[in-house]
Amino acid sequence: MKAVVCKQYGPPESLVVEDVPAPEIHDGQVRIDVRACGVNFPDLLIIQNLYQFKPTLPFSPGGEVAGVVSEVGKGVDKVKVGDRVLASTGFGGFAEQLVCAAESTIAVPAEMDFTTASAFLMTYGTSHYALKDRAQLRPGENLLVLGAAGGVGLAAVEIGKVMGARVIAAASSDEKLAVCREHGADATINYERDDLKTKIKELTGGQGADVIYDPVGGRYSEAALRATAWEGRFLVIGFAAGDIPKIPLNLTLLKGCDIRGVFWGAFAMREPARHLANVAELLEWFKDGKIKPLVSATYSFEDVAKALNDIATRRATGKIVLLPPAH
Repeated sequence: MKAVVCKQYGPPESLVVEDVPAPEIHDGQVRIDVRACGVNFPDLLIIQNLYQFKPTLPFSPGGEVAGVVSEVGKGVDKVKVGDRVLASTGFGGFAEQLVCAAESTIAVPAEMDFTTASAFLMTYGTSHYALKDRAQLRPGENLLVLGAAGGVGLAAVEIGKVMGARVIAAASSDEKLAVCREHGADATINYERDDLKTKIKELTGGQGADVIYDPVGGRYSEAALRATAWEGRFLVIGFAAGDIPKIPLNLTLLKGCDIRGVFWGAFAMREPARHLANVAELLEWFKDGKIKPLVSATYSFEDVAKALNDIATRRATGKIVLLPPAH
C-alpha cells in the first residue's frame, strides 16, 4: 500500500511517499481502507519529535481518518465490514490502510462525506471539550477565540454560537475574519492591526471576555489574559505561534480568573464514556445544520509537504485534508 513515511525527524520536506506492507490486524482491531485524512498541527510536531507521543521510526503521521472497514479482528462486534467510520489514532493515518482498535472508531452518519468526516473529530472534539467541560461556557457570555480562522478556532466559533455565547473572533487578516463572520462570529479583531487588549475591552463594554480560547500562544496570550473579565476562564489549547508564553501569575490574582489546560486526547482516553457522549452531541449538531466544517483545501499524498507547510505558516482556513490515491 502507499503511505507517507517519516524515516527521520525533520521538516515536512523530509517525508517520503512509498510502498509499505499493509499493517497486521490483531484481536479487537479493525482494518480501515482510508478515504480521507485530516491534517492537523500535531502532525507537524510529531514529525519533528516535538509532540507528546513519540512513535518509533519509521512511521506514518496522520492522527484522524475516515474510511470503510475492510476487515475485523477476533472479538469485534461493534463494527462490521463495509461500515463507514472515522477514527482518531494519533498517527498512522497518512496511508491507504490503517489498523486501529475497534473501540476507537465512530460511525459516520449518512449525511457526512468522507472528506468532512476526516476533518471533524479532532477540531470539533477539542473545541467542544474546551468550551463545555473546561470552561462551562454559559449563554450570554463573551467568548474570545484567538486564531479563529484555523481548524480548532473556527470550530470554537461555531460551537460557541450553538452554546449561546457572544463570539468575538480574532485572526491575522481581514480575509480570515470574513470567514469567521460567515461561520457565526458576532464581532471580529484583526490582531495584526488592532491593539488586542484595547479592542477586547471596547467590544465588551469594558468588562473583558468571560472565556478566552487560545490555540495560538506567543505574544497574544498575555494581552488576551489582561482583557479577561472578573472570574474569566483562559483556555490553553496549543501554541501554533511556536512560542510558549510565560504568564505573570499576578494577573490571575487581580482578575480572580482561571487558566485551564485543554488536552482533548488525554480526556478521550481517560473518560471514554463522556467523550463518546460529546461526539454524539456534535454529530447531532452537524445533522441539524448547526455546525458546518470548512475544508479549504485537499492535497494528494505527494503534496503532503505543501499541506503541512500551510499549517505551519498558518495560511489555512478551516481544515486541510489529505486524499489517498484513488481506488
